[in-house]
Amino acid sequence: MSDTGMPTGLEERYRAVCENIARAARHAGRDPQSVQLVIASKTQSADAIEALIRLGHRVFGENRVQEAYSKWPDLKQRYPDVLLHLIGPLQTNKAREAVRLFDVIETVDREKLGRALAAEEARENRRLRYMLEVNVGAEEQKSGISPGNAAELLSVCRDQLQLTVEGLMCIPPAGEQASPYFALLRKLAGELGLPKLSMGMTADYPLAIQLGATHVRIGTAIFGERKP
Repeated sequence: MSDTGMPTGLEERYRAVCENIARAARHAGRDPQSVQLVIASKTQSADAIEALIRLGHRVFGENRVQEAYSKWPDLKQRYPDVLLHLIGPLQTNKAREAVRLFDVIETVDREKLGRALAAEEARENRRLRYMLEVNVGAEEQKSGISPGNAAELLSVCRDQLQLTVEGLMCIPPAGEQASPYFALLRKLAGELGLPKLSMGMTADYPLAIQLGATHVRIGTAIFGERKP
């Protein structure tokens, strides 16, 4: 911890990531402002998150509803312009809590969840924004709708349930070249008329930006390696 209360090296790592995002966007012929950094704050303390908020960052992502509730209600009360994304799988029975706390849910992957979210939006009188999570690698252990079923799920969520679905999200298979999966997601989003693509993390976000990512989810490159 530095004398200012900032975790050691945090500001430097954050600014380096921002610079790398801008460089990757320019290299791809894109406006750096077209790429949103979603800081993945899983397992991080409220103090570390607040340090980044004080630097001016306003978009964060959490993987678990329960963990998010341990730190975000107070932070959002004090910083009401912060946007919080859910970037991990969501159980249907956590839909109410998710709608109350999050602003964007990136992991809608089945009709039952979409219906639960629509019901909670009506109950809480809140409107969120959504992305469909696509299982681009057809991995049995991962959540996500198959690419071939994404159009049907979009129709249910957007047209029947009136959810504001803006894009697609994916996590490519670990240990494989990510570019074919990012390209697949971009192609699918184009076919579905969805403008936003959440893809790319610490290991591959420059590649994701090259292939069209509008949102990159980065934690380790900013906070450092997580403690076991």
